[in-house]
Amino acid sequence: MTKRNNLLIFILTVGVFGILNTEMGVIGILPAIAEHFHVSIAKAGWLVSLFAIVVAVSGPTMPLLFSAINRKKVMLLVLGVFVLGNIVSIFTTNFTILLVARIIPAFFHPIYCSMAFTVAAASVSKEEAPKAVSKVFIGVSAGMVVGVPIASFIESVTSLQMAMVFFAIVNAFCFIATLLFVPSMPVEERLSYGTQISVLKKSITWLSIVTVILLNSSVFGVYSYLADYLKTVTNIPTNTISIILFVYGGANIIGNIVAGKILSKNANKFVAVFPFILGIVYILLFLFGQFTLPMAFITLIWGILGGVGGNINQYWLASSAPEAPDFANGLFISSCNVGTTIGAAVGGLFISEMGTQYVVLVGILSLILSLVTIFLRNYIYIPTKQISSKEFTL
Repeated sequence: MTKRNNLLIFILTVGVFGILNTEMGVIGILPAIAEHFHVSIAKAGWLVSLFAIVVAVSGPTMPLLFSAINRKKVMLLVLGVFVLGNIVSIFTTNFTILLVARIIPAFFHPIYCSMAFTVAAASVSKEEAPKAVSKVFIGVSAGMVVGVPIASFIESVTSLQMAMVFFAIVNAFCFIATLLFVPSMPVEERLSYGTQISVLKKSITWLSIVTVILLNSSVFGVYSYLADYLKTVTNIPTNTISIILFVYGGANIIGNIVAGKILSKNANKFVAVFPFILGIVYILLFLFGQFTLPMAFITLIWGILGGVGGNINQYWLASSAPEAPDFANGLFISSCNVGTTIGAAVGGLFISEMGTQYVVLVGILSLILSLVTIFLRNYIYIPTKQISSKEFTL
């Protein structure tokens, strides 16, 4: 049973990597896309921004619509859509068709990711659920930060089409693995749409949504400009920037493993302490960011905390609505995308008004605001109530 669960979680992890890799991997090949399709870099950027907007909009609705269908069938549908989208992207010479081939899969993105977290958590005991989810989060981190340099490297040594073939191969591998090794997973207790949506009536859900938006803004509002920070503030050569970005990505994966263990023990206290720890890292970043060696060490710690933060976000929303896990995970995905968008926009504002060094302020301000919602939730949602609520609703 354990081996079967491990195989299932591995397939889900690679599946999430394939989905996130398709979304984020194009960042590393945007200049090549702009050149190949004869469009500006700004227009090529629509491939990223429109994808993220669609995910944010469809996050709460699409997992809800598919929540009553056999989960294996839904996973195969989503992976199939991504494979087809990737194949169209490889062969098209029209930028509009390329855009459509990305927007359609983006609608299905939240279905697979939210389902992957739900299935991973359900495959083990309640106590072990954070650890199982943290393993799936390795796929999220790898897709977001490792897929970018891999796609860029493939494009640089072969061609743009081969970089897109890489996206297709990962998704096709997961489609075949799901077909062969994932058991049929019919939904035994079908929750009505009304029952799931009713979690939005709870103040705890909204406190959790705002917390996730703020925590994601605190991480990605600064991380979005890490390459620019390393170039203009630390004055690091371009090839060294790539190495430090890899360090952040690797540390992110370590953070997922660490988070799974800590969240299994005393989640509420750990979440309350997290903004203080990340805040100290940002203060050190502001004070010592111009020095290469300290910056490399700070990036390592920051990367670990970034991975931890993603797990906290998922746990915080999922635990606020345990009676509707698919819908809660959809809200988590949507809230993360909103947080990333707001954080990046405010970070850009700080840079244009004050300079790149001051981008850390968006992180610190977001963390201060998140403390308010975290403490409010911890005050309202006492751990003993949390346990009894889970037992009653599941």
